[in-house]
Amino acid sequence: MLRRLTPLLVTLLVVLVGVAALAAEPDGAPRRPEADFVVIAGVPGLRWDDVDPETTPTLWRMAENGSIGSLSARSARRPTCPVDGWLTLGAGNFAAWNTSRPAGACPAVDVEVEQPDGFGANLPQQESVVLHNQDRLSWGAVPGALAESVRCAVAVGPGAAVAAARPFGRVDRYEPALPADPAPLLGSCVLSIVDLGTVSGEDRAVRDAAARRADAALARVLAARPPRSLVLVAGVSDTAAPARLHVAVADGPGWERGWLTSASTGRDGYLQLVDLAPTALTVLDRPLPERNFLGRAATPVEGRPADLRAAIDAPADADREAGAQRRVAGWFFVLLAGFQVLLAVAVLPLLRRARRHAGPVGPTPAPRSVVGAVEVLLIAAALAIPAALVADLVPWWRGEHAGWYFAVVTVLLLAGATALVRFAPGHDRTLGPLGAVAGLTTLAVGVDVLTGARLQLNGVVGYSTLEGGRYAGLGTVGLGAFLAGVLLTAGWLAQRVGRRWRPTVVVAVGTVAVVIVGSPYLGADSVGAIALTAGVTVAAVICTGGWLTLSRLVWASMTGLAVTIGLGVLDLRRPPTERGSLGRFLAALGEGRAGLTVHRSSTANFDTLVGSPLTVLAVAGAVLVWFALFQPWGGLMRLFGIYPAMRAAMAGTAVAAVIGGMLGGAALDVAGAAGALVVPMAALAALRVLDHAADRTQPPGNRPQDFVSGVPAAAEPAGPGEVATTGDAESTGDAGPAVDGRAGDTTDRTSRASTEVATA
Repeated sequence: MLRRLTPLLVTLLVVLVGVAALAAEPDGAPRRPEADFVVIAGVPGLRWDDVDPETTPTLWRMAENGSIGSLSARSARRPTCPVDGWLTLGAGNFAAWNTSRPAGACPAVDVEVEQPDGFGANLPQQESVVLHNQDRLSWGAVPGALAESVRCAVAVGPGAAVAAARPFGRVDRYEPALPADPAPLLGSCVLSIVDLGTVSGEDRAVRDAAARRADAALARVLAARPPRSLVLVAGVSDTAAPARLHVAVADGPGWERGWLTSASTGRDGYLQLVDLAPTALTVLDRPLPERNFLGRAATPVEGRPADLRAAIDAPADADREAGAQRRVAGWFFVLLAGFQVLLAVAVLPLLRRARRHAGPVGPTPAPRSVVGAVEVLLIAAALAIPAALVADLVPWWRGEHAGWYFAVVTVLLLAGATALVRFAPGHDRTLGPLGAVAGLTTLAVGVDVLTGARLQLNGVVGYSTLEGGRYAGLGTVGLGAFLAGVLLTAGWLAQRVGRRWRPTVVVAVGTVAVVIVGSPYLGADSVGAIALTAGVTVAAVICTGGWLTLSRLVWASMTGLAVTIGLGVLDLRRPPTERGSLGRFLAALGEGRAGLTVHRSSTANFDTLVGSPLTVLAVAGAVLVWFALFQPWGGLMRLFGIYPAMRAAMAGTAVAAVIGGMLGGAALDVAGAAGALVVPMAALAALRVLDHAADRTQPPGNRPQDFVSGVPAAAEPAGPGEVATTGDAESTGDAGPAVDGRAGDTTDRTSRASTEVATA
């Protein structure tokens, strides 16, 4: 009894350890400096390459003394034009002005500011702007939410008036320009917003002149700042397409010489535009309107280089990398999709001719050299995404021809990884390349996540800080590659142990992966953790053989639901500023605001579905599997019959990829990234299984050394000239080899009959 319960007890122990790891929180809370006044000085278009000691000496000294970061100026429209940036600042949420504009352009918007009393001001368009954001956009932004959270707010300049106006259009105190002595004005309210002008264009001389004017105005603001005040300088918007990263500097008590970060980015040195409003209120110790704000308060963290030039070079380099990533990522995935489609077409005739016949009649097998070359190409195709990820170790984006540098680095890494798999021990076994490729993919993505996901940040197969969707943890492509690598690795390992222990192996590997994906301090992807849990559960219940029966489906569903509820409860228990997407969704559900989240997710799914090259990868992979590999001549059913753990791994991958994409608003992108690994390896394994379909060797159950105490031992995966079998599965009749898509062929029946004779 104890022997039978041991695998179950070990599995439960692994799950409990995983839950404990997900519940763990780091020691210490971030610093929350306080101030009596906050001054936000906005400069639309200001980037870090505009800042130097000669052109902007005031901002340079401020950056040297304060904390700095890169600002993602995202709004409800892209690019974020100045009026949208100011409006988003005042809303603490992604907002947009209700005017039409050409795609990719930022025409001048004449904001009407009325001053009937000479003290404050009115924006007559504000109420229609609020209705536009509430009724036509899906973010639920309330322009003016920042001003409504304080008793009094000052605005200097028309852009600042847009940010400081209350929802009904009133600006408490307004000046069209800085007065000769700004001190009384800046000290009259706890919150002041100042428009320092715009830095636009790409001509260096023009940008330098605009930056000098903004710096001179900033010098007057700093000279007149109230005591115990925080001054925030931010490049609140773009001025034209494409989007760029902008300047963020905080100077005040407690903000000395650090990096800026927030819970909304989870990355040191990065802020979002929507973080500025909650930062001001938190510093002033005012309550935040959580239902209206998407951003989180910024905090200073240590680790900034002592040399300011080196510190500024880091965000400027990140801006260059993000810009290069945007140009290179598109053609990389187009080429990858095209290559895999062409490779799938090339594999079809080989599958038709791969099965060797014992008799004189049958198709002529393809030359070994051709099959070997196609196998190498299949391995290279499966390793393309991990190679592109590791390519970010080399600063390819700094050259004039960034795309070509990236291509050279990726091809060299791909050639090295392919050679490593080709000449690794066990390559000649049926599952040898599959296990090696899955292991390398899992290792590449997993190590990157465990070390801070630096390779995915602005990486070609990662995520862009310019898009504003993610700044830390596991991205969409990384999730697809990781869950495919993890489940294939788990299936490969499970196939090498006895049937009783296979679920334990799958659960053990899967639990570690779920912790990596779901921990808010590692992968920070609770939706990905739910998807991976579903995939691991499905793989665990069918890895011993047989089909996904009703009882197994119920067991898998209940397990997945329990883990999902557990993840949700853990996320809800965290402070609101530290919750992941699942916790925020559940909180919104309780407040009746979940409809906006569902609407945004469905819109993102549709946009991604029709505009992503990864959709082509997912569809092409599904077509190859269904109309070729699953056919009687395709070999995949035979592979599944011989290796039930691999069938379980691939089924779990499909389930996890679809759930992760649909729930995460990524449509088929997760499935496309997973299919880029799974489909080539499935085709390669099918080719090898068909190549040995006519082999006839003595069944493993007939050899005396295969029996220990009357129990047949598990067979190793077969190499050339061997029959690939799983001794325990075939001997018990659980899942035998499949020929032409039918389980239980002549070899299987012979194996079971021989076992019965041997055990008798």
